Amino acid sequence: MPVGPIVTVVFENRDTIRFQVQEMARIEKMATDEQIQGELDVYNPIIPEPGELSATLFVELTDEVALRKWLPALVGVERSVVLRLGEGETAEELRSVPEDAHEEQLTRPDVTASVHYVRFALSPAQVARFAAGPAALGVDHPAYRHETGLGDEVRRELLADLAP
Repeated sequence: MPVGPIVTVVFENRDTIRFQVQEMARIEKMATDEQIQGELDVYNPIIPEPGELSATLFVELTDEVALRKWLPALVGVERSVVLRLGEGETAEELRSVPEDAHEEQLTRPDVTASVHYVRFALSPAQVARFAAGPAALGVDHPAYRHETGLGDEVRRELLADLAP
């Protein structure tokens, strides 16, 4: 789901992670159980628990000039993704939390990575509010502020991920 011109957020669940591991095993021609277990160890922490949404944030830049401009400017973007429940003055915002193991590898003080793994933890009341809609996903970083609404179909799919 695009959030502005250079950020895309892809929500993850058990199925999407399974497909990623299968794709990595195919691309890297993994032949042993140990190699596949290594990939599982990397990707399993991204699978959301009940009441959580998990996502991969991509800063989608392809040219050297844009990379040199944006990656230093977007330090901290992994903590700037916001899930907005409701609208107007009664809206509630949930801020992204980086996935612990990946944050150590991806977060630096002077330049951000182009991929981050984040999650949102929702209480039962927040899940109900999310279900009722409306909801939006945004980035409120000082150097990048964009938001996109989550349609009914997207919310329905994500609600399945939130269920126990």
